[in-house]
Amino acid sequence: MTSTDVRMDAEDSGPSGYAAARLRLLTEEAQSGPPRRAALAELTDDWLTGLFTAGAEELKGVSLVAVGGYGRGELSPRSDLDLLLLHDGADGKTVAALADRLWYPVWDLGLALDHSVRTPAEARKTAGEDLKVQLGLLDARHLAGDLGLTAGLRTSVLADWRNQAPRRLPELQELCAERAERQGELQYLLEPDLKEARGGLRDATALRAVAASWLADAPREGLADARRRLLDVRDALHLATGRATDRLALQEQDQVAAELDLLDADTLLRQVYEAARVISYASDVTWREVGRVLRSRAVRPRLRAMLGGGKPAPERSPLAEGVVEQDGEVVLARAARPERDPVLPLRAAAAAAQAGLPLSLHAVRRLAATVRPLPTPWPAEAREQLVTLLGSGQPTIEVWEALEAEGLITQLLPDWERVRCRPQRNAVHIWTVDRHLIETAVRASEFTRRVHRPDLLLVAALLHDIGKGWPGDHSVAGEIIAKDVAARIGFDRADVNVLAALVRHHLLLVDTATRRDLEDPATVRAVADAVGSQGTLELLHALTEADALATGPAAWSSWRGSLVADLVKRVAAVLAGNEPEEPDDTAPTAEQERLAIEAVATGSPVLALRAQTETPAETAGEQPAGDPEPLGVELLIAVPDQEGVLPAVAGVLAVHRLTVRTAELRAHDLPDGVDGSVLLLNWRVAAEYGSLPQAARLRADLVRALDGSLDIAGRLAERDAAYPRRRGVVAPPPRVAVASAASRHATVIEVRAQDAPGLLFRIGRALEDEGLRVRSMHVSTLGANAVDAFYVTGTDGAPLPGDEAVAAARKLEETLRA
Repeated sequence: MTSTDVRMDAEDSGPSGYAAARLRLLTEEAQSGPPRRAALAELTDDWLTGLFTAGAEELKGVSLVAVGGYGRGELSPRSDLDLLLLHDGADGKTVAALADRLWYPVWDLGLALDHSVRTPAEARKTAGEDLKVQLGLLDARHLAGDLGLTAGLRTSVLADWRNQAPRRLPELQELCAERAERQGELQYLLEPDLKEARGGLRDATALRAVAASWLADAPREGLADARRRLLDVRDALHLATGRATDRLALQEQDQVAAELDLLDADTLLRQVYEAARVISYASDVTWREVGRVLRSRAVRPRLRAMLGGGKPAPERSPLAEGVVEQDGEVVLARAARPERDPVLPLRAAAAAAQAGLPLSLHAVRRLAATVRPLPTPWPAEAREQLVTLLGSGQPTIEVWEALEAEGLITQLLPDWERVRCRPQRNAVHIWTVDRHLIETAVRASEFTRRVHRPDLLLVAALLHDIGKGWPGDHSVAGEIIAKDVAARIGFDRADVNVLAALVRHHLLLVDTATRRDLEDPATVRAVADAVGSQGTLELLHALTEADALATGPAAWSSWRGSLVADLVKRVAAVLAGNEPEEPDDTAPTAEQERLAIEAVATGSPVLALRAQTETPAETAGEQPAGDPEPLGVELLIAVPDQEGVLPAVAGVLAVHRLTVRTAELRAHDLPDGVDGSVLLLNWRVAAEYGSLPQAARLRADLVRALDGSLDIAGRLAERDAAYPRRRGVVAPPPRVAVASAASRHATVIEVRAQDAPGLLFRIGRALEDEGLRVRSMHVSTLGANAVDAFYVTGTDGAPLPGDEAVAAARKLEETLRA
């Protein structure tokens, strides 16, 4: 069936015919994208025109006008109908009757309707008071009735907009900025709002409004295609959900991708991010041009009066060879010859970032169109300019994005293409892979005074996740890529090896510090063997912190920083020739010893709760700044050594709705003269909501849990049944693995799972059921992910044989998946 046949059905059958024709258009016809949106708009035009003209052939001075997205002829499956019934002051009852004849059929079909009835003067007045109304009227399109009335309104609204542009455009820019602050940036969000987020459809509409003002215009290359892509995704989202929604929720992304014949949800998100990046960059350039034009209009009359007329020549201040500043932007000097100077793009970018200025659109496009590729290896100046750019701090981001928008980054670093706009489906990460790499370089620029080779730190920051565009372990793949890139940009063999090691081991320090027993000499020696030298350790320490800070707020804290600093100190001692001593389990702290002795004396658990704060870990040559950072509440527990301690403590905390942020458990012998041994637990906990329970209540429940009179599993099951979990993101299944050669004293079982109430209780009970003793454990939570390491032994106190360890890990994984 053709679109003409669909329209004829709608005309012949009235509202019910329109509904049937609309349904066929959305479900049966092969066309999609712009043709379908245009066909749906045309079908709706014909239906509304029929409603308007039915019985009103003699009505004069009234017209029906489509505004907003409908005015542009773009209707998504669940779009609102934005309509204006325009009249010249005709009889009110007649106009009201016409409005009823139009609006009620729309409502009867369940279509969303945004409607108004106004005279041209009222429409202009409302537009002058409400910017959103004025933006909608800029796309006004005549549907039916008095064409002259509609044309007159369009002419006057456009004239008003252009006359008021110096006042209204700053208002529009502020509106866009407020929306971006509220909704975030579309190009980085895992569940983006296609319309409201920065770089979305609202911003594309704002760019059309700026162009209509004749004051400035957006870069047009790729803009229409980016906008079309977002509209196509919104169409597919409407069809997949059956709702008028603009939020691309995680649980609907696979279905939307299938609707668009895309490979998977990641491919979908990458296309969305690329489109949003085009619109965001065009917005930045456009608003910068608006500001420049408005400033020049304000200054020019005064300058002309001072200079006696004539147009003054713009000031040009040299920044670097071939690079000058003009009108608050970095442009190319008149004598610059990009075709003869392959280093010029990096020199201009470094100069712009160092000056905190944007690169002009014209300069970037000229460079992209004419510059020759750099030779391999790069000349020393090119490498130095890249390092200067990366070390410029926050201004690096805007300059880098300008280069990337015109393809210069992938021309300089071809491997960048695989990470560009690549999503990270991890709640801890707040950026795409490419933006995370630049953010890490920005963070690393703050640490360049802490290391002897800041150039290696900055380049490692840029490359540390470059392997995420390849299959397998991204650190292993990244090491290979980093070697190639480092050699290509001109580092010598020794520096290439250091950069490769930094990329290969960029997660080593934080993973080891938070998941391994630092008292175990095998742990420290393994890190020292991997790092190899003091210089590499120093760089890796700074890279670790920069990487975590650039990941998101859940990835770094004073607690993590102190653990990493402790590990670095121990590894540095080994690299200096001082072997780590065997752990001394007989030397608890004074408070631990007091609690341990009391636990043995009473034969029952003893605990203490105290608020814990900690200043950020000190860095070399720096003093901690700011207020102490709260780390939660520290829970110290001493329990006579017995079975079932871990699940009992974890279960009691879960019953009291206490979230375990970090947890350590150790067995300690008592001082000479005191018989027995105790388990010491040092945990950091926080209340899910409300206040913490009293220590006495926790101790009483812990006593009951240990003697079996408190049914923890039953209590947790009852609570889960009373509060069923809401539908949400389906978490990946848990994984349990044995960490080989992690300790000489115990077998290390590592658990990665979705954090949930009672998780630690389930793990502890499963380990106890397998007859395993937990020698120590290290628990950490990253966003919604729990990453826990358990040092376990058999009943004989020795590490498990290899096959038994693998079997225990497999059994634990099966238990957690059940």
